[in-house]
Amino acid sequence: MSKIDALNNEFAIPEQLTFKQGPGGLATATIANAHASAEITLHGAHLLAYRPRGQEPVLWLSKKSYFEPNKPIRGGIPVCWPWFSKHRTNPDLPSHGFARLLDWEVAGTKAMDEGGTQIRLRLQDSEATRAMWPHAFELELQAEVGAALRVRLSIRNPGNTPYECTGALHTYFNISDITQIRILGLQHVEYLETIYSAEPSTQQDAAITFDKETDRVYRNTDADCLIEDPGLDRGVRNHKVGSLSTVVWNPWTEKAKRMPDYADDEFPTMVCVETANTEPNQLSITAGSEHVMEALISIEGQD
Repeated sequence: MSKIDALNNEFAIPEQLTFKQGPGGLATATIANAHASAEITLHGAHLLAYRPRGQEPVLWLSKKSYFEPNKPIRGGIPVCWPWFSKHRTNPDLPSHGFARLLDWEVAGTKAMDEGGTQIRLRLQDSEATRAMWPHAFELELQAEVGAALRVRLSIRNPGNTPYECTGALHTYFNISDITQIRILGLQHVEYLETIYSAEPSTQQDAAITFDKETDRVYRNTDADCLIEDPGLDRGVRNHKVGSLSTVVWNPWTEKAKRMPDYADDEFPTMVCVETANTEPNQLSITAGSEHVMEALISIEGQD
């Protein structure tokens, strides 16, 4: 029996969820219910797509993304863990950690009462992960696909010693035009943007707008963000729990040209607004405890 057949035998939900070979042959859950459609691949527990009925796609995926073992996927919602960005002491370790590079196991699926669909994926420490990061852990990603998209990352420490970690749900949002959107919710919040300065700044304007490469880490904030997109006549709200950092990123022209898994002309149609815990908001997970980081993504009409 093939892996896809085995997954369908155990976890498929009639008329809601099936498994197939997705891009690059990666095992992928395809969800379609009365509210929305979505795809999530076991490689990295990576949400590739989410689209409410009657809407344009909410998530963005590069047409040049890799879909290969041991390589990250460019777009959707990568799980960055147990470190964000480059490793602090070893530049040879993978950027944004190893969770997005490994195959996760299906822990369960469920048809929800209101017509939505839930899938749970799990990753545990192994000899390979302990060679990079010497800690016992258990991650569970729970995605609930309905009129809104709820993504919950549970970080558990089954070991006997505490550990620190950083990470993010590195969400790539589909937009009409980066020069026309506004992001609300982060006024008066301190941020670091090392592209232009090593010193922190404070968001003065009510809205973030874009006219150049932007890579900001907003710190000590649990605020919602609202992406106002007049071109798609909608707002996209990112409500978060268990997160005190928000990362806002668009590579603009020159960086887009330097990334082999990103087309030169794609930057106008995406923006990252990431639910994160980065330094100085790193997590300390004590022995036997758990931290839950959650993003709830919903569509709002424009006024």
